[in-house]
Amino acid sequence: MIIWLASYPKSGNTWVRSIISSLLYTEDGIFNFKLLKKIDQFPKKAYFKEFINNFNNFNEIKKNWIVVQDKINLDNKVKLFKTHQGKYTVENDNFTNEDNSCGVIYVVRDPRNVVKSISNHYTLSIEQSLKFMLSVKIIGNGKDIKEDHLGIYTLLGTWNDHYRSWTRNKKNLLVIRYEDLISNTQIEIEKIIFFLKKYTDFKTSDSKIKNILKTTSFESLKKMESEDLFIEGVLNKETKSKVKFFNLGPKNKWKGEVNDNIIDSIEKNFEKEMLELNYLN
Repeated sequence: MIIWLASYPKSGNTWVRSIISSLLYTEDGIFNFKLLKKIDQFPKKAYFKEFINNFNNFNEIKKNWIVVQDKINLDNKVKLFKTHQGKYTVENDNFTNEDNSCGVIYVVRDPRNVVKSISNHYTLSIEQSLKFMLSVKIIGNGKDIKEDHLGIYTLLGTWNDHYRSWTRNKKNLLVIRYEDLISNTQIEIEKIIFFLKKYTDFKTSDSKIKNILKTTSFESLKKMESEDLFIEGVLNKETKSKVKFFNLGPKNKWKGEVNDNIIDSIEKNFEKEMLELNYLN
């Protein structure tokens, strides 16, 4: 059965993935980027290659979402997958179902900061980034946005539709706000531990959590990236150089950095969800 680690792009998924991989796959809690491979990406070509002939055909991919997960789950073991795919049903094809999924950790971030991070990550203007968040699109394999490490079409809805798709069913759901992870990382780690222990057994200790806090801090991750230890970055389309994945993190503040028209549009379009998440008073 799959525990999904889901998020809209640039919302802190890799940070939470680092924390979880340190919890589950180390004895001492000391993180290194090789651990990220323990929590793989879905969808991914490797899992679909025996079912699909044409990876440029999204229709073939969506028809095999469940088929592939059925095969992955034949071992009856709990595993985690990272995804940016929305939990959508497209022409009666479900992205996942209860037979294949046992839980969801959804990482969410204030969309007024997401728009800045998307601008940096995908080399887009702020206006283009807003359009990105307000539109339904397919990413991967060069359609709209090319991310070579995805390697397969992934359906990404609007920011709020994506959030709704994964959080509509409150059963077996943990929502982690990026902002809470910044303000009190240890409390959020304790929430993650409590959630995961419902599905799998692993050891924790004060020293292990202390090491996780230290080695998965934003500054620590950024330092490892600067030493070329992070392989999941993307290229700037213009300069062909790597875009900093761990760019501003906690220092990414929308106030005074994003113009009022963009902020007004975000707050108008995503008002309901932002109120629910306490991003608006």
